[in-house]
Amino acid sequence: MIVTYDPRGVERSRKTDGTIEVTREQHAADVHAVIEAVGGGPVDLFASSGGAVNALALVARYPGDVRTLVAHEPPAATVLPDREAVLAAVRDLGEMYQRSGFGAGMAKFIAFTSHKGPIPADFASRPAPDPAMFGMPTADDGQRDDPLLAQNLQTTVTYEPDFDALKAAPTRIVVAAGAASEGQFEYRGAFGVAERLGTKPVIFPGGHTGFNKSERDPSGDPDAFAAKLREVLNR
Repeated sequence: MIVTYDPRGVERSRKTDGTIEVTREQHAADVHAVIEAVGGGPVDLFASSGGAVNALALVARYPGDVRTLVAHEPPAATVLPDREAVLAAVRDLGEMYQRSGFGAGMAKFIAFTSHKGPIPADFASRPAPDPAMFGMPTADDGQRDDPLLAQNLQTTVTYEPDFDALKAAPTRIVVAAGAASEGQFEYRGAFGVAERLGTKPVIFPGGHTGFNKSERDPSGDPDAFAAKLREVLNR
């Protein structure tokens, strides 16, 4: 049985409490509730990007829920030597979103996540890119409820995994990185998390969204990605 879910505040999951941001602990509790609802753990879990950070929080808090976790490119700034520059860049793009809207915020987000190598100390103060360069809208629609820019980005990147709890858990944790995203922030986050766990990342096909081929990420190869995932889970 394969189970997917809509994280809190995303797609069909609507927030009604008036808050915007969701903590990693809240996401972990939500995933735990889903696992309980479908019969309980331990389960095998694949999670990517912010979902990988949520999954690390899940394993630290509910160690009996997961047998094998494949955490694909967790964007964990706290494990990087350039963490201060990363955090400043993320704060800046969040502020850009609040000032100027979705297109401007996403343009900064794409420039940030596309950068290869450590984030320069002056990255946050560099001129904002033109949203049209990335096919983003140039007009501000007035909305400030985007799940990524308003809700998840800040609490994901700033989350500090409990590595002592993760090492003590019975869960087999496999950290994964995409071959096509070498040097980018999320790729480096995967290596940083794996190093703190005393392991090395497994390299998957494609980039940060290697499981989904699209115009924005032509490196994606869903079939090759799925084959690699099956191989890792069956070890």
